[in-house]
Amino acid sequence: MKKLFYIIFFYLLLTPFISSSIIESENIIIDSNMTFEESIKGTKAPKSIIDNLMLLDVMYYSTDKKLHKGQIVISKSVEKDISSIFEIAIKEKFIIEKCIPIVKYNWSDNKSMANNNTSSFNYRKVSGSKNLSKHSYGLAIDINPKYNPVVYKNGRISPKGATYDINKNGTLSKKSAIIDAFKKLGWKWGGEFRSFKDYHHFQKISNK
Repeated sequence: MKKLFYIIFFYLLLTPFISSSIIESENIIIDSNMTFEESIKGTKAPKSIIDNLMLLDVMYYSTDKKLHKGQIVISKSVEKDISSIFEIAIKEKFIIEKCIPIVKYNWSDNKSMANNNTSSFNYRKVSGSKNLSKHSYGLAIDINPKYNPVVYKNGRISPKGATYDINKNGTLSKKSAIIDAFKKLGWKWGGEFRSFKDYHHFQKISNK
């Protein structure tokens, strides 16, 4: 009887928190809800690469300051890395506007960047090169490209209309907790490239 009393007592004690959690989850805005098959539809990647990919559900605060759920296609080998980065973004309330598999943009990197979409896997070559990008293996991620554009030495910025303002939430700078976390996990930040600055880009370089 005494044991039953404690069970009922703790249930009543926890009920408000359980209800709050359910309500909170119902208020999450869904940006992407694909299956893995849908997220890679039409890719030209070979089976050997596809077999090493996964679709990860991620949570983040968007520009409306509300909690959103998106998805990102990545290499299975970096699941823990990317999950921890999004956890840090939540903790820091670092804004990520949207995170949707690039298939939505017909595999166009330019269209995805212009829409400020955060993405990873895209089977393609490095711009101006014959070499496959790290994105082709799900080992690179671009975060908020319109807030964190590519800036070339001649002053050209990509995507068009983008601005780099380190005081804007969602912009990456040397002081960002996300950058420190990526480096500790063995990733390189494009904002430290020598020939140009690719502020939105991170790529895995070691197995830390």
